[in-house]
Amino acid sequence: MTDLTPITAFGAQTPRHATYGAITLTEECDLGLASLALRKGQEAATVFGMPLPAVGKLAQYGSTSAFWSAPDQWMIMGTGHGNSDFATMVQTEAPNASVTEQTDGFATVTVEAAPELLERMLSKLVNLPLAAIGAGCATRTGLHHMTVFLMRPSETALHVLVPRSYAGSLWHALETAALRANH
Repeated sequence: MTDLTPITAFGAQTPRHATYGAITLTEECDLGLASLALRKGQEAATVFGMPLPAVGKLAQYGSTSAFWSAPDQWMIMGTGHGNSDFATMVQTEAPNASVTEQTDGFATVTVEAAPELLERMLSKLVNLPLAAIGAGCATRTGLHHMTVFLMRPSETALHVLVPRSYAGSLWHALETAALRANH
């Protein structure tokens, strides 16, 4: 049997991490992702003790969070579950919903900075009002040529979720904006 070595979305054995002035970018490799879709007529579920959030909102409970992605659909995220069968865990929480594993299909980069610096950086990346990406919010938008999900768990942190094949382009865009925002 071939001896396989797991790699990150950026092709390394360890997560990518860089600091540009007062802005830090970190690849999140230990994040489990699963999409959850309600079936016709099904009521919204509570997953891991957390009610599923409304449009544009981010719900958090312990190491789990969720955001609305489409009518009757959410993305569920579990910190520390990047190497587990996270979809099965979610399916146990919502047995009547349709759940699909998404962990390896996406790359996530966390941007950390003071609120005003983070917002200055965001203004260079997306064409959204800052209220749409305030703390506790989540949205889908365009960033350069990519479709991304932005989740802001706090005033000083932003998670950017992108299809894995765009990881390099995302890092380049974030790095360029971080360098410009510091000046």
